[in-house]
Formats: sequence, structure tokens, C-alpha cells
Amino acid sequence: MLGSACLHATWNLLAKRAKGGNGFLYLFTLLTLAVYGPAVLVYVMVVRPTFTLTHLAFAVGSGVIHVGYFVCLQRGYRVGDLSLVYPLARGSGPALAAVLAVVVLGERPDLRAVVGTAMVVLSVFVLTGGRGLLRPDRRAAVVYGLLTGLFIGCYTVWDGYAVGVLAAAPLLFTYSGEASRVLILSPWMARNRPEISAAWRDHRWEAIGVAVLSPLAYLLVLSAMRFTPVSLVAPTREISILIGTVLGTRLLAEGEGRRRLLGAAGMVIGVALLATSRQ
Repeated sequence: MLGSACLHATWNLLAKRAKGGNGFLYLFTLLTLAVYGPAVLVYVMVVRPTFTLTHLAFAVGSGVIHVGYFVCLQRGYRVGDLSLVYPLARGSGPALAAVLAVVVLGERPDLRAVVGTAMVVLSVFVLTGGRGLLRPDRRAAVVYGLLTGLFIGCYTVWDGYAVGVLAAAPLLFTYSGEASRVLILSPWMARNRPEISAAWRDHRWEAIGVAVLSPLAYLLVLSAMRFTPVSLVAPTREISILIGTVLGTRLLAEGEGRRRLLGAAGMVIGVALLATSRQ
């Protein structure tokens, strides 16, 4: 999961630099289909995986959830720092996913997993400033961060059920979800073509980077979900919060490094507890 965390934090840095927007979202989704299309075609021809209508229906549902996720995330990056929005979204998301995995999927994490998840969530508040989250100039970023976390929790459990219980092939599932996102966004973007042109003109390299790294990071997660409980995978991958915080404080000069390092240390402990827990 460390590789997935590194990829995830990196593409979020690129998205933050691009300053988001629906045009950018649509652009990198189209590029994702173009980049991964040949690999999917070869995979289907060689492996011939089973992909049922039920799998497709879940992939479309995943696409709908991911539209909400990306829209909230992009808007969050427009009004807030990477080291605020990213930790808040990634920290609240796995906590909800762990709860949903217990309630919906019937998983039963042990005490270490519960304590580890709690430490991850508490560390997020240290990383993002605790009471400072309520400052007027941060409220919009906090709202979008929490909404993003809500979508993260929903798609983690939804997708985990699709690949873990229904045995949907991760590559086809992810690609079908990407295609459904394009179909969902196309009617709106047809009326706003200048946004796509502007995104390509100003942020094409960031869009290409996100198109390559975002699906790859998630494919690693979905593959892990085929043999690891969701309530363990979801919080463990959040080591990316540490990486994203370092990128924000160092590369984007967002500051408050000492306090955020303290929060990161607590997060490492929480992840260690999760990694050694028994499901």
C-alpha cells in the first residue's frame, strides 16, 4: 500500500497545482481512457476475465460516486491548502469506510484496528490545526474536505464489495468507472468547451500526470481489497497523508511543519497498529 500512497499524494499535488475545475476533471478523465485503453484491450484479449452486468452496474455506480468525490476535491483545492484539504479528506474517509465495512459488510476488526483508526483520525486534526479548522477563512475548505471524505468512505466500501465479494476484475472495473464518469460529465462539458481548452492549454502536463497516476494508485488498492478486508486496507493506505503533508509544507511552502510532523508521527503509529491487527 506504500506505493499506492506515494502515487496518490503525487497526483493530488499535481491537481492542486492545476487549481482544479470541472474542465481539468473532464480532461484528465478523457486522458485516462486514452492512456489505459490499450492495456485494457490486451488484458481482455489475453486473460478473458469474467465481467458481468452486475459488475458493470457497480462500476457505473462507482463512477457516479467518484464524480462527487472529484468535484468536491477540486473545489477544495481552489479554496484551501493541499496540507489542509488533503489530510482532512483522506483522514475522514477511511474512518467512515471502516465503520461502513463493519456495518454493511459485516467485518469485525479487532481492538488494534479500532485504536489504529482512531489515531489516524485524531492525527488528521493535529495535522490540519485542530480548532483552527473553524476559522472563517478555512470553513469552505473544511466543508469540501469533509464532503470529499464522505465520498471516499462510500466508494471504498462500494468498490471493495464489487472486487472483494462480487470478484469484479479491478482493471475492467476501474476502466468502466472512468468511462461512466465521461458519460456523466459530457452533457455538462458540451456546453462549457472553453474550460477544457483552457485546462489543456494551461495544465496539460498536470492532467497527463493525474491521468496516469490516479488510476494506477487505485488499481493497487482494489487489488489489495480482493484478499484484504476493507476495514484494514482503507485506513492503512492513508500513510499518503504524511506524504501529502510533506509535499504541501515543503514544495508549496504551506508552513506549520513542526506541528504537522507531530500529527504525522501519530498517524504512523496508527498505521502500524492497523498493519498488525487481525481481522
